[in-house]
This record gives sequence, structure tokens and C-alpha cells, in this order.
Amino acid sequence: MSSTLSSTAVRAVWLLTLAACTVCPAVVTAADASPAGTGSDDVRQAIGTILKVDRFGRGNREAADAARRLSAASVDALPHVLQAMNDANDLARNWLRGVAEAIADKAFREKRPLPKQWLEKFVTDRANHPRARRLAYELLLRVDPSARERLIPGMIDDPAPEFRRDAVARLIKQADAALQADQTDEARELLEKALQAATDRDQVEALVKRLEPLGRTVDLQRHFGFITQWYMIGPFDNRGGVGFAAEYPPERQVDLNATLNGQLGPVKWTPVRTDDPYGLIDITKLFRNYKGSVMYAYTEFYSPREQTVEFRLATPNAWKLWLNGKLLFGREEYHRGTRMDQYRVPATLRKGKNTILLKICQNEQTQDWAQRYQFQFRVVEPSGRAVLSQSPADLSLRR
Repeated sequence: MSSTLSSTAVRAVWLLTLAACTVCPAVVTAADASPAGTGSDDVRQAIGTILKVDRFGRGNREAADAARRLSAASVDALPHVLQAMNDANDLARNWLRGVAEAIADKAFREKRPLPKQWLEKFVTDRANHPRARRLAYELLLRVDPSARERLIPGMIDDPAPEFRRDAVARLIKQADAALQADQTDEARELLEKALQAATDRDQVEALVKRLEPLGRTVDLQRHFGFITQWYMIGPFDNRGGVGFAAEYPPERQVDLNATLNGQLGPVKWTPVRTDDPYGLIDITKLFRNYKGSVMYAYTEFYSPREQTVEFRLATPNAWKLWLNGKLLFGREEYHRGTRMDQYRVPATLRKGKNTILLKICQNEQTQDWAQRYQFQFRVVEPSGRAVLSQSPADLSLRR
């Protein structure tokens, strides 16, 4: 299998870098700044300078100066700034957010109105970047609090997680009121609608808690899109930390009928299924000699069409991930903790059969907190909604 990181891996590197460290631009203030002209070449030039900031922070100094000048512009520059967030990388988007907030604050101090109609149109246009839409929504609420009840009900299927979360929370609140009034059927209908849209674990669990007394059982594995069936093989050697870089046979070819030379002798692929509601595979309970070892997990995923997804992985161990024989990403780090959706790797599924190979490495630390050897893996849309495998025959693993 290829050991060269794909372009998808580069995007994954950026996502993980953002999760590990936050780059904070300098505080943007309008004080002592020469204002950029409204809708003028100065505004466009300042925005262009900010957009040149690359993902490694090059251009931050120039962006800081441009942001200070742009923050002193009139409120008429606000739409230009929000629209520019659509074309920005995450660092530039941080700068532009600070600028938009500074322009709005200045308008409030000067008692100048924000463009309410324009903001609402921008918020409801789902083609705009989620962060830009959210900022526009927050600014809109400052001048028109009634926009919440006008807009949020229609966002139950919004691709932006924050808006969808607000819509789900609204339905939960309505369902609670219906339950208090003994309107069970209405409450159940509201809760079911909320469940279809919910992607955040806390909201899903809150919905399950309310639905179970009403006779509704929720399949959390299916709801979240966890992969619960795998073939696994190992252990292979990771003593002295050699296993992460080592290329063991499964990385070159997956033959589910093969017998391979493992750390303790011959090893074969073993079918594994988990009943854990959150899809947790606990290697320590399944295989011997889990310390200083490498395990591989393999599964097949059938997609009805080519589609962009996110692989979301949680593990306290070092790992590598391949899709259809191509290395997507790897991270050699042990015991930094684990949580649901700890790692997010963008990927493109092809139509039909896709192969997923996961390498999980455990080191030799003996502390109590270093004994976990486990993983959790799910496939979702970028919005967080589950994407389920569509097997041409059945959903069970086959040899």
C-alpha cells in the first residue's frame, strides 16, 4: 500500500493542527488606526491582505495592520468583510471575524444601524461559510432578537452544526412542555423530529432519555454511524516503538485467508463485533500481549455513490489509516486521552466497495493510565450526520 500522504492527508494535518493549538491574532481595535474607505479600494486591499495569511501564519504581521485599518471603517464595509470569510482559510477567517465585530461595535457606539435585511439574507444562504453565517446571525440578534424564532425553526436540517443544534434544542424545549401538559403523542413527534437532526452526543443522549419511557429504543451505533464489525489481526511487534514505522504485511495486502508471522507466532484475521453502544473496540479484552504491540483492523464500506465524508476516530494509541490502499493519515502519540470524534480525517468514498484499514499501536508503559488499547470509528457527513454502509448483499463481514 502507498506510504505517500495524499492531498486528503494534508487537509487532515491542518484539521489536527488546529485541534492541537490555537493561533490567536492580535486584538483588533480601531484606536489610532487610519480607517479604510467604505467599499473602496482601501477596503478591498485590506481584505485582500488578510486573505493572504497562509495556514502556517505567514502574513500575520501584514494582516494585523490591515485589520486595524479595516476595523475603523464604517458599517457599510461589514457585508464585504462577512463575504470575504467565505474565501478565507481558518487563520484569515479569525482576523475577519475580529474586524466584523469591531465594525459592528463601532456602529453601535455611533448609533448607526446594522444592515438587518442583508444580514438575514446572508444567514439563510447555506452556501455561505458556517462561521460567517453564525457571526452574521449573532450580529443580527443584537438588533433584531425576534430573528431567533423566525429563523431557527427552519434550520433543523441545516448543514451548519451550530444552527442545527439550536433547532434541536428548541424542539426539545417544546417536547418538554408537551410532556408537562400530558400531550404524549405531540411530545413523541417532536422528540422524533429532533432525533433525526441531532448529531451532538449530549443532545442525542437527552433525547434517548426522554424517548425510552415513551417506548422508543434508539440504536446509538446506527444513529452515530459507528463501524462495529471488523476483521483484526495481530499482535505484531512494537517493542521499542518500532511498530509504527514498520510495514507489516497487512499494509501491503489484505488477504483475509492468510496466516502471517506475528509477535507471538502465526496469526490469522479474526472477525470482531462490538455491542458497545458507542462502537468501542477494546483490544485488551480480545487479544494477548497487547503491550508493545501492533494490531490491524480491516472492514469494507459500500457507498451508493461517490461522496465526501469524514472518518472520525477516537483512540489513546498511535494509529495510521488507509482508504482503498492509500494512506490518509497517521499519528504517533500515546495516551494523550480519548474522546468521541477525537480525530477527524476528510475522505472521499468511491461508489461501491471501499476498504478501510486501521493500524493501532500500543507502547510498553506500565502506569495505570497507560493501559488502554482501544478505538472507536465512525463515518459521517461533514455536518456530523451518520453515513451508513450499503452492502450489496448484507451488512455482515464476509470472507
